[in-house]
Amino acid sequence: MRDKRLPLARQQHLLLRVMAFQTAFTLVAGAVVVLDAWGVLDRPGSKILAGLLVIMSLAWAVLWAARAREHQLQENADAANSALLVAAVLATSREWLWALDKHGKFSYSSPASTELFGYHPSELIGQHFSVLARVEDLPAAIGFLIEDPTAPGQAKGLVRCRHRDGRTVWIDSSTRNRPVGCGQVIGLEGTSRIAPTQTATEAANTRTRHRIRKVIDGCRLMTAFQPVRDANTRHLVGVEALTRIASEDGVGPEQWFAEAAAVGLSQDLDIAALETALEAAQRLPPCIYVALNVSPLTCLDARLPNILEKSGLPLDRMVLELTERLAVESYVPLLAALEPLRRRGLRIAVDDAGSGFASMRHVLRLRPDVIKLDRSLIAGIHDDDGQLALGYAMTEFARHIGATIVAEGIETEAELAAVAAIGMTSAQGYLLGRPTIDESVWESWRLQTSPPTGRFN
Repeated sequence: MRDKRLPLARQQHLLLRVMAFQTAFTLVAGAVVVLDAWGVLDRPGSKILAGLLVIMSLAWAVLWAARAREHQLQENADAANSALLVAAVLATSREWLWALDKHGKFSYSSPASTELFGYHPSELIGQHFSVLARVEDLPAAIGFLIEDPTAPGQAKGLVRCRHRDGRTVWIDSSTRNRPVGCGQVIGLEGTSRIAPTQTATEAANTRTRHRIRKVIDGCRLMTAFQPVRDANTRHLVGVEALTRIASEDGVGPEQWFAEAAAVGLSQDLDIAALETALEAAQRLPPCIYVALNVSPLTCLDARLPNILEKSGLPLDRMVLELTERLAVESYVPLLAALEPLRRRGLRIAVDDAGSGFASMRHVLRLRPDVIKLDRSLIAGIHDDDGQLALGYAMTEFARHIGATIVAEGIETEAELAAVAAIGMTSAQGYLLGRPTIDESVWESWRLQTSPPTGRFN
């Protein structure tokens, strides 16, 4: 059904005209009554005078109504121009204006949300703020206001948000209560803008350091052990300690260690993982070795010798497996730091040999006791003459420098048979056992070890 109501501006104009004519009529009527009471209307020409008064009053009323209309039109034009200007500012501004209701849902979002987060304002209205940011990613003061919007106050701070495509977006945000009538509060409102690159980087690093410290100090590190077996008999000869980190976001250990290196906590996380692995290793069969992953930088840490010596695990049961997380600028201090420990039985392994130039440089400079060939050299080795030739060459090289080979990533019987045939003595992979934190499985390994020989292979 068609709405027959007049627009507000039209209604106001008609009201002004009615008021003008009512005023004019009242003035004329009053004048006539007064003139009649004085007997003026009975005099010659009095009717002409009364007519002139009526005409003048009506003219005044029309003029007043016209001026009122002109004033009203100007106000409407000013309001329209202001609205257009505000719309233009909101459409072009990089500052994001927003409002939340008392339930934490967006009741308003300016167009800047599209550029900042990839969400059109209409997509955010009615959505909970957690679509962009988690409570734990909010500064404490802002988080307090959001959790209790009835508490008067305002706050500022950097907020870590999620873009629609999964990227992290840091925004500098100002927030306050949105009061209405009688001091009641119905939600929050605020302005936000993209944080400067340096500020965002510092905030991200601070957050990363805090997360890693929580992992270390909160004992959220665990150790999974993966079997290393004799390639011929399949007896258990050793295990590799693999770090597992309990986290809600499901981030893998490699990313945790990469982030730790980026914020200068690589050694602290390495040391914490090492101590966790050494403690867990006390529950393993006593006649197998334990390979412990450490970075070259951690090998230079003054804490390392003391941690190894006080672990309760003999040094000759330990293998330090050097990872490629950090490049080695000079091998001289690394060799000097490891030499006293190696003289007392500690062995050195180079992990992922053959996967890149850095690992082969480690092999040449460190002369390791164990060379672990990367899965990229082992996968399909039984069916590739080139891989077989390379594997044989690496086996001969290891024999020449007094090292043993561990074939990593064995997943099929054919691969295991091939590496054993060319002289590789040890193997590791899903075929021979997956990493596990199950202590009952560790206990079962006691029945799978080979008789002691006085030296771990």
